[in-house]
Amino acid sequence: MDTTALDAAAQRYRRAEAELEEARAELTGEVVALLDGNEERGAQAAVARRTEWSREQIRQIMRRHDEAKRAAAEQPK
Repeated sequence: MDTTALDAAAQRYRRAEAELEEARAELTGEVVALLDGNEERGAQAAVARRTEWSREQIRQIMRRHDEAKRAAAEQPK
């Protein structure tokens, strides 16, 4: 059984998944950088339109960011 094509396709798939995860992390970082402390009306909606993520996804990202910030602030220095 020749699995050369299968192995190549699986490798391409794993590379694409890794690139997608990297791009998602970069985009998430940019969302957080833009929205952290931003009280501008409609900012979340604008980010949701540009990213094509739902407003709920944006809220979840910011909630996780806020929780991580709070946890870091509570750590003894």
